[in-house]
Amino acid sequence: MKIRMKFRKYGSMKFIGHLDLMRFFQKAIRMSGIDICYSEGFSPHQMMSFAAPLGVGLTSDGEYLDLEVHTSQSSREAAAALNAVMPQGIEITGYVQLAEHAKAAMAVVSAADYEVWFKQEADVPETMRDFARVNGLLQEFFHKPQQVLVTKKTKKSEKVMDIKPLVYDFRVLEPQERFFQNPAFYLDVCTGSTDNVKPELVLEAFFGFAGAEYDPYALQIHRRDVYFTDADGERKTLLQAGAEIP
Repeated sequence: MKIRMKFRKYGSMKFIGHLDLMRFFQKAIRMSGIDICYSEGFSPHQMMSFAAPLGVGLTSDGEYLDLEVHTSQSSREAAAALNAVMPQGIEITGYVQLAEHAKAAMAVVSAADYEVWFKQEADVPETMRDFARVNGLLQEFFHKPQQVLVTKKTKKSEKVMDIKPLVYDFRVLEPQERFFQNPAFYLDVCTGSTDNVKPELVLEAFFGFAGAEYDPYALQIHRRDVYFTDADGERKTLLQAGAEIP
């Protein structure tokens, strides 16, 4: 039986890296009594995989984990059992059964969207303090040009790429209390297994265009959700690929 879980990652847990998070879930699944399947061989391991893991320091309302289990409680009971052993900062918000031949989450991911705001203690650059000004700069940087060329650096090299086809939406969010009255940003980007772009790359390029220093530690990047495209071309959240267990 294939299971897909959705969970939130927030608070101090945003500083836990992917490998540590994976080891944590292995222990939590054992503690919760989930009847998970194990691989065969000399070193059996739990049959699980994550979809598009977050970088350290990012928070999220849309993280996903696929499991293979022998049997399962109802979605409500299983989520409650898992949340009972979770620390503050991790919360299971969805638990569904997938079709027998469904592909793993990491294989079907096509997009993810984010909100980005300045932290309360951040020194906000002058050019990023006024909504109208930031919105005007964003129009000039992203919406008007036919191409948006940026330099993407890797461990071994760097290359110039056009991010315009990989960024589906990029806009300024009006100042509000939860953004500490500063302009914030919404980004919807390609997050596939072949083509993908990180929000940090887009933001750094925009800040450079605006003449503002890009300080990654001044920004909080929050993932809203992760999506796949179904056979009819409709975008859905990864949780919508399955059905709750009664």
